[in-house]
Amino acid sequence: MEIREPVAGFVGFGEVNSPRDLIEAKCASARQALEAQNITLVATEPVSDDPDGRDEARAIADLGRRDFDVLVVCIAGWIPSHTVVDIISRFAHKPMVLWGLTGHYEGGRLITTADQAGTTALRDVMEALDYRFIYVYDTPDAPYGAAARVGGFCAAARAASMLRGARVGMMGYRDMKLHATLTDGVSLRRVVGAEIEVFESLEIAQRMPQQDPDEIARVATAIVSAWQSDRPLTPEILDPSIRLYLAIMERVRERRYDGVSLIDVDGVKRLMGFTPAAAMMMLSDLGQLATIPENDGPGAVTQLMVRFLTGQAGAYLEFYEFFKDRVLMGVPDYVPAAVVDGPVGVRLTQFGQLSEGILNVSRMRTGLVTLARLASRGDQYRMHIVTGQAVAPRAWEEAGWTPPAPQLPSLEVVLEVPVEAFAAKVLGQHYILAYGDQRQPLTDLCEILGITVL
Repeated sequence: MEIREPVAGFVGFGEVNSPRDLIEAKCASARQALEAQNITLVATEPVSDDPDGRDEARAIADLGRRDFDVLVVCIAGWIPSHTVVDIISRFAHKPMVLWGLTGHYEGGRLITTADQAGTTALRDVMEALDYRFIYVYDTPDAPYGAAARVGGFCAAARAASMLRGARVGMMGYRDMKLHATLTDGVSLRRVVGAEIEVFESLEIAQRMPQQDPDEIARVATAIVSAWQSDRPLTPEILDPSIRLYLAIMERVRERRYDGVSLIDVDGVKRLMGFTPAAAMMMLSDLGQLATIPENDGPGAVTQLMVRFLTGQAGAYLEFYEFFKDRVLMGVPDYVPAAVVDGPVGVRLTQFGQLSEGILNVSRMRTGLVTLARLASRGDQYRMHIVTGQAVAPRAWEEAGWTPPAPQLPSLEVVLEVPVEAFAAKVLGQHYILAYGDQRQPLTDLCEILGITVL
């Protein structure tokens, strides 16, 4: 999975009577500060309110030569608002940053070009024009100090751009007849920009016998060397999972999916006669795809948001128990290798009346984590975001597994908020996990897309 650098349009402003060399120097330093944040710039020289409008025309032409994710409106001094609006209105569909630079000291005196006179004349106007933007400003004691905040917002704008046209392939539909996993395709495309494309399980079942034996053997060799198992992973055990993986990957390449979700309980387990955990591990680790079971549309889209923002796998976890200060979260099938602490562990076991299959029993990484999930009511989208400290779980088991019951991949997450308050907002059984505090990036993305944060 490759996450490209954010691409930002950059235009600086300073009034025609301000020293041109000072405005140019400040804008050049701002550009360098952004490039240090690994942002690719589509830039133009500073714009003044020259009576003939030559600067405006040149800036519009320069900014139009390449597409970008976000427009950085850099105010290096006082500027009449009409000059700024004339340019940025051409890019009103883009997220923006209103960035006010700052003065500097010479011989104990503050030298200013009235940067915040320019920004304060614009902030409410931009809000009234319904632009999607953040407002940041520097101070004389920290020139260009807002560059990191600008960089973070640019990364969120990149994620929003990548979501426009992102595609999730869903094998089957509405596993176990669940409600919280459903999405409305039209509103999802309008608000988020992603598409969920359902394909038939029969198509994959028909492709499975056609897979190349040499490719099956190659994949088997790779996973046997990577996974630690309680029993030998024989060709007979691995064959159906590898065929399912390869058949789905054919569809992935044809349709350029960024993620996949499978019909699990009512599909692979009940109709194909084996568990999909091993195939999902391969799709995640070898195929580098966002993966989630049970036809979970909102969960799959949340995964893409996390991946496009952070580059992380965005593993799914589901809730097992609530405690006074924490929640127990785990999975009855698999986790991506990216969230495993140590080697990937698997076990051959059986749950209830289902046939024996491969189960991931890896130990998960601990530390500061962010949990998030997207949901909608009609065309109104919401995202629930919370952070907490993930710690190793106590000894526990899910009733129904063949004794001795496996220790499922799991974490206890000590939430930053009371569990009661979290539970009052919970949006589904699956939440997406990201390591570190990702609240600001997710909030920025939701702000850009018009999603309410809970």
